[in-house]
Amino acid sequence: MIYCDDNLVRLAQFPDESVDLIYLDPPFFSNKKYEVIWGDEGEVRSFEDRWEGGIEVYVQWMKERVIEMQRILKDTGSIYLHCDWHASHYLKVMMDDVFGYGNFQNDIVWYYRGAGVSKKRFGRRHDIILFYTKSRENTFNIDDVRTPYAEATQERFKHHIGNIRKGRDFGLQTLHPKGKHPDDVWQIQPVAPSDTVRKLYNYPTLKPEALLERIIKASSNEGDVVLDPFCGCGTTVVVAERLERKWIGIDISPTACSLMKLRLNRTGVKNVSLIGMPVTIGDLKKLKPFEFQNWVVIEGFNGSLSPRKVGDKGIDGFTFMSHDPIQVKQSEKVGRNVVDNFQTAVERTKKQKGYIVAFSFTRGAKEEAARCKRQKGLEIKLVPVKDLLKKMHSKGSGQFSLLF
Repeated sequence: MIYCDDNLVRLAQFPDESVDLIYLDPPFFSNKKYEVIWGDEGEVRSFEDRWEGGIEVYVQWMKERVIEMQRILKDTGSIYLHCDWHASHYLKVMMDDVFGYGNFQNDIVWYYRGAGVSKKRFGRRHDIILFYTKSRENTFNIDDVRTPYAEATQERFKHHIGNIRKGRDFGLQTLHPKGKHPDDVWQIQPVAPSDTVRKLYNYPTLKPEALLERIIKASSNEGDVVLDPFCGCGTTVVVAERLERKWIGIDISPTACSLMKLRLNRTGVKNVSLIGMPVTIGDLKKLKPFEFQNWVVIEGFNGSLSPRKVGDKGIDGFTFMSHDPIQVKQSEKVGRNVVDNFQTAVERTKKQKGYIVAFSFTRGAKEEAARCKRQKGLEIKLVPVKDLLKKMHSKGSGQFSLLF
């Protein structure tokens, strides 16, 4: 289940003690340019709510949501709050207040290598993940997340792994055959710029699946409910699905929710319910321009957004697989000149097909598209929004690009 909503509103509707594991990666109190990723109106409002007033307002904004999370978490449940150095110390005090000092389990250090350092300080190379439980009866599957022993240890005690050995270095203990007890420092590399997932979804705060896999394996079992209330492009739900957990994702951004569903569809998951998205012509006319563009390209075409929001030469996105250009016009009676200009943009891409989506087109636009086909062999498809909605409703979201 994916909800497009303010998570505070949606969480308030969940029953008490209904979730087994919560992972949240909220927008950090850090660099503003990464805070509003899509330019969606809901994101902008949420951004303003969090930032106006400074760190105290940000922590209170978080606390209201964490209180709801504590309520819906089962007694055996766990919560992992992902943050960085800007606010981790403030958030830990807040988490102690909500969950209780005695239910704190770990400051997990996610360590990673990377480029870029300051000459004035040591390199900043880690995030903090605050691990709390609802009670002392929490689920923790230690054998599922053991890590390999050091090579020297494996070589020295290779004949005694799994057996009790009394020795000077180890004392009386067992070298577990599945590996050592994991530490609270995790060295996992971020998703590289060249990674297929990064290229496909273009989401700047994308987290590696290996990170979520360790958390989900450790603190939930098959069939448990995993919740991510700041789900972004859906890494948590993708991993939860693969590990045979039930899952719920929430995000305020329609674009993020569309991207989440698209990502799940591409991994073979089809029975995804997406609640709270725009579903009528009236809904779509109310969207902000960038939000409307995002909806058409991602929800309508299974496509990818143009990396440039302005100065994009008339191309707002590209279809999946064939990478044909898409132009989006949130207007009625789109005319001949739009088709003529788009023809030039398509020709620059060396493609033979492109799509213009609008609420309606003039006769002149249709004639110009026919001329392009006849004289240039260039196919410009004019797609009314009502037809796009009809196809999505009849065949299911994500089918449009296969039908047209």
